[in-house]
Amino acid sequence: MEENLKQQHSAIVKIALFESESTGKTTLSKQLADYFDTVWAPEFARDYLEKKLNTTAQTCSPEDLLPIAIGQVRQENEALLTANKYLFCDTCLLVTKVFSEINYNFCDPILDKAARKHKYDLFFLTDVDVPWENDGLRDQPDNREAHFTIFKESLLQNNKPFIVLSGNAETRFEQAKKIIVELDKAKEMGFSSHDFVQIYERGISLETINSHLNVFRLGISKAVLVRPATKNDGIIKLSSEDEFQQFSDYFDQRKQTLSLTKFVPASGAASRMFKFLNEFLNEFDFENETINAYINRKNATGLTVFLAGMEKFPFFASIDKKLRELYFDFDKWESDKKNYYFIKLLLEPEYFNFSNKPKGILPFHKYASHIATPIEEHLNEAVYYANSNGVSNIHFTISGIHQSHFEKIIDEVKNKIEKSSKVDISIKFSIQNPATDTIAVDFENNPFRNDSGKLVFRPAGHGALIDNLNHLDADIIFIKNIDNVIQNHIEKITLYKKALGGILIELQDKIFQILNQIENESIQQEDIEAIISFIKTKLSITIIEDFQKYTLENKINYIKDILNRPIRVCGMVKNEGEAGGGPFWVRDNKGVVSLQIIETSQIDLQNLSQKRILESATHFNPVDLVCGIKDFKGNKFDLNEFVDHETGFIVEKNKNGRDLKAYELPGLWNGAMARWITLFVEVPIATFNPVKTVNDLLKQAHQPH
Repeated sequence: MEENLKQQHSAIVKIALFESESTGKTTLSKQLADYFDTVWAPEFARDYLEKKLNTTAQTCSPEDLLPIAIGQVRQENEALLTANKYLFCDTCLLVTKVFSEINYNFCDPILDKAARKHKYDLFFLTDVDVPWENDGLRDQPDNREAHFTIFKESLLQNNKPFIVLSGNAETRFEQAKKIIVELDKAKEMGFSSHDFVQIYERGISLETINSHLNVFRLGISKAVLVRPATKNDGIIKLSSEDEFQQFSDYFDQRKQTLSLTKFVPASGAASRMFKFLNEFLNEFDFENETINAYINRKNATGLTVFLAGMEKFPFFASIDKKLRELYFDFDKWESDKKNYYFIKLLLEPEYFNFSNKPKGILPFHKYASHIATPIEEHLNEAVYYANSNGVSNIHFTISGIHQSHFEKIIDEVKNKIEKSSKVDISIKFSIQNPATDTIAVDFENNPFRNDSGKLVFRPAGHGALIDNLNHLDADIIFIKNIDNVIQNHIEKITLYKKALGGILIELQDKIFQILNQIENESIQQEDIEAIISFIKTKLSITIIEDFQKYTLENKINYIKDILNRPIRVCGMVKNEGEAGGGPFWVRDNKGVVSLQIIETSQIDLQNLSQKRILESATHFNPVDLVCGIKDFKGNKFDLNEFVDHETGFIVEKNKNGRDLKAYELPGLWNGAMARWITLFVEVPIATFNPVKTVNDLLKQAHQPH
């Protein structure tokens, strides 16, 4: 009996159509077989039950299922003999098994074993979103959704690779064709059917997977620095505070005709912020050493600062209160024990769990009436400069699991800020698209798999947020990191943010004027010199050496190409030793020199000349951007067209004790904006107050006055 249920081994790719009655399996099987010039294996049960009905007037009974299963396997094995690369199976033994369990509440052990053992390269689970049709044998028009769930669960329980097909017949056919072609590509790349389904469900194309694997194999070229951007050589330095005020006023004059949005990357956890405290908990020998001995042993200066300023932290009172609730004799403890347990409560998951929460929801600032989070401070800022016609739009990129925490804080503070500012606040969220994740590899550059054998994908860093930015619809977008907020002098911060906006609008007006002239074919030879002068002096764009040899038509096309791009005005602060990116003149692989924000990790520090250029940098990137993402006709640019995909970062990580390599996409303000029109403007250091470690909260900008 078992021999009669054995599948014939074959190199033919077998696709099984899977679901209960009247979901279009037969129609789709025929369509696919015809399209791929091959055969299909019909449902044996249909002919079998029709003959039984005609001869005995009886319908299906439990005794029929094994003969049906044997007939189905024989039919499938015979079809393999004439199949051309593919075989499409209208049904399979797993369908018979589920049918038996639904209708008779049991399945013959022989059938059950064979159904579980049978293998197909892919299952198409056909959805029940098509009308049920009575053909004389079908008898289950009710409970279709419940049956769909049962069929889906059977695929999951038996670890079968499947994809759900929904929509009308034409939609399913088109979707199935594309999936089968992609499955072929995946197998050629060495991926299994389960790998393919995992990749497909993430929405990542195989071309993208292949390009990421090539990045690991070939490496990423380092940036080629030409020189640092400095004052009057790539960095605009306004002559006075009055000039900032003039641009700020100009922004206010124009903003009522523009849509404004503040974009705040806020998805990252605060783990780095508390890194030295986690190290302390992991390495401190509580029973056998003092905290002072640990500090000396580890040269833990950060811990010294933390303990000295502990009572100034905005979260001190909450944790101190909790300690006293938990330990009645807390006041009698020695200081080392108090400090140790304070840090434990701060970080341990069952208590405050700060290092695993996003920075946006942590207590940052202590006011007389309450404790404020970065979320609240960004709302406070937004109503000052990102508002137009009484409305302020703010967009947070977040981790989906933390959205409820963001919403809770917003519900608590939004009305208060709106009332005091007389500005309505509109808040939207987006999460980093899983389709932007990148595949991880081992140190031999083979796809890394977890303990269950599944491929491992990792969020691709903040560079992936160009996709989130690309979905916004606004004339002007302010970008500022979640942790770069202050407690004081918000009016001062507002002045510089609006001034950057004013500079952008003024330059954008001139760019749009030129592009409209080109569109209207009104550019003459005598106009070219002035336009080129504007491009070089005002936009810091390097012109190709052979430009003067071009015909007038080619000159105009060249000008249009370099001007019809998104534009960003970036605040730059003087370099005071902060780690991170800075502004440089950079030469790309085509020899074009442009202004770019470059991270230290992008620079070849073994090259002494490159290292000297890095060390001579005068300014630092505080991620203080104002962006224009629409063209001169008011249409949104596709920001993905302006990414330098040759940049990015390969980083080494660890998962469950195993080393892996990960690829992070070109940074949002690095390679992701590499082909934008870029202007750097010096702004005061007071505009840059990030909280990279918890001790930064002790700085003056984060303390009450």
